[in-house]
Amino acid sequence: MKTAKKLGVKTAAVYSDADVHSMHTAMADEAFRIGEAASTSSYLRGEYIIDVAKSCGAQAIHPGYGFLSENAQFANACASADLEFIGPPSSAIVAMGSKSESKKIMEAAGVPCVPGYHGDAQDTETLLREAEQIGYPVMLKAVMGGGGKGMREVWSADEFVEKLESAKREAISSFGDDRFLVEKFVVKPRHVELQVFADKFGNCVHLFERDCSLQRRHQKVIEEAPAPHMTPELRAEMGAAAVAAAKAVGYVGAGTVEFILDASGAFYFMEMNTRLQVEHPVTEMITQQDLVEWQLHVAAGNPLPLAQDELHIHGHSFEARIYAENPRAGFLPATGTLHHLNPPSASNDVRIETGVRQGDQVSMYYDPMIAKLVVWDADRDKALRKLTARLAEYEVVGVPTNIDFLTKCASHPEFGAGHVDTGFIDKHIDDLLPSDNGVDTSRLALAATCVALSKMQAAGSLGGSSPWESLGAFRLNNLGTTSLTLGDGQKVVVATTPDGSFDVKIGEETIRTKGSLDADGSFNILSQDQRHRGTAVLGASSVNMFMASGDHFSVETPPSPYATAGTQAGGGGMVAPMPGKIVKIMVSPQDVVKKGTPIMAMEAMKMEHVIKAPADGTVEKFLYEVGEQVEEKKLLVEFSVEEA
Repeated sequence: MKTAKKLGVKTAAVYSDADVHSMHTAMADEAFRIGEAASTSSYLRGEYIIDVAKSCGAQAIHPGYGFLSENAQFANACASADLEFIGPPSSAIVAMGSKSESKKIMEAAGVPCVPGYHGDAQDTETLLREAEQIGYPVMLKAVMGGGGKGMREVWSADEFVEKLESAKREAISSFGDDRFLVEKFVVKPRHVELQVFADKFGNCVHLFERDCSLQRRHQKVIEEAPAPHMTPELRAEMGAAAVAAAKAVGYVGAGTVEFILDASGAFYFMEMNTRLQVEHPVTEMITQQDLVEWQLHVAAGNPLPLAQDELHIHGHSFEARIYAENPRAGFLPATGTLHHLNPPSASNDVRIETGVRQGDQVSMYYDPMIAKLVVWDADRDKALRKLTARLAEYEVVGVPTNIDFLTKCASHPEFGAGHVDTGFIDKHIDDLLPSDNGVDTSRLALAATCVALSKMQAAGSLGGSSPWESLGAFRLNNLGTTSLTLGDGQKVVVATTPDGSFDVKIGEETIRTKGSLDADGSFNILSQDQRHRGTAVLGASSVNMFMASGDHFSVETPPSPYATAGTQAGGGGMVAPMPGKIVKIMVSPQDVVKKGTPIMAMEAMKMEHVIKAPADGTVEKFLYEVGEQVEEKKLLVEFSVEEA
């Protein structure tokens, strides 16, 4: 929308019930409701979107990054309604939307492809036999897949059937199609993709490569451009292959040709995304071009703004995807309210691409991405230092995030050296997960001091002319104490001293602190002969401390024991680790199972999570059926543990 406004183009947005107050509706000139929160009742209903476009006099529809952006039927429907679909022709979407069909087209165009089975027979026996002929490990890929959905690595025949069934459920949910292809899994591959652009006059260029190898579950985590250790010769060869791929399907607009690159420098076509990619900003940063502006020019019938020899690489760029998720809990997506959201300052070299604001909800209905942090500098080392510095400045309270995880990834020496393949996170996971060592006494003392300072401010800010309203925490013969419970039940007493300092007693240890807390949460505290600055966010149940050094920690503040307690599930059982939908139940009531046995599968935010037995025991009762939506931490299964 920023690009449209820059060009003087009027914009109209559509929204679901979950997005009625969202950022994109406020940015647009007009906004229209198109349905309920579930995407199947709103953003995936192309006829609703076309009705809105016609009613408001729109000339074109930009489909964004997902939903209908790669839907050939929607592209055709736009054409039938005399609306310009800002994307490729439907024939290109169809050709590249099928992984098996696209492989045939690429082979005919001379683009190297990974060995595999792309046939029509889809029974389990055929797929299993083909996998054995290809040789393990293999990769299962949904024929109509994308975005890492419907993909599974299979390392032996023993796990093939289970992973195929799981991938099929995910593919049906995401794409409505459970056809699969089987490909040889390239060990230690790099994921290198080429941004291509074509116009309606047959011109096609590439805007160089992006390295998207840092992934988990085939979802990109940090992307960069250009790719590290890329030679000019290999770049030219891959660029030519990407352009050939686009021309082979009569492509128009922005697209991404994705390749697997092995250690020898051999590369293989993986797939083509027939849309603008989430990570396109890193390409914009190094080429100094606005790709959305290019899209609008091409859709308007204009030729490409630049020829291949007019495009050049300037510096280096990184993009980090900031998600509402819990890395220590298997990266489970999270929902909640963004009570505090303070990103680093934006500039020409730092972009914050986001669709949320402080106070917004991260719902269970859509992708849990909060923002993309994009940085640029003159070379890779400088850009990487800028990325880690800006990540340290990012403040989010209300949902768990992957910011600490991203910081550890960006700070890892192997990543710094550019030694990254798609297995990097699995290989270094112990180094990358945020520590779970709790909060030490020195940190507790800082948090307790901020709480005490806040209470003093509250007591002294009642206003009025009476001294009883303005003296704050004054006491005769007593300088005042504040008793707190922090973390996992740690008792803390903060006592005011005659000179205005605090004695913070934690167990047998007493720490002297002194400092100030501003109205915006900025603190300046001296503790144990060390000066600490940062921002404190004091909520009803936690204190979040964002240190100026880049460190961040959170301390829970449990409610008073006299507060009304929430209903707790009694007895043994398994609870929902995230909000989502039950998609499969694998066992029956009264079944006796072993620890680790798959019990049921949940789907949330397009990801499937399998609930497994926590111990040997008996499945007593299921509280939800397949297809039902479940809130986080709700009891799913009554389960009795086998006595030792």
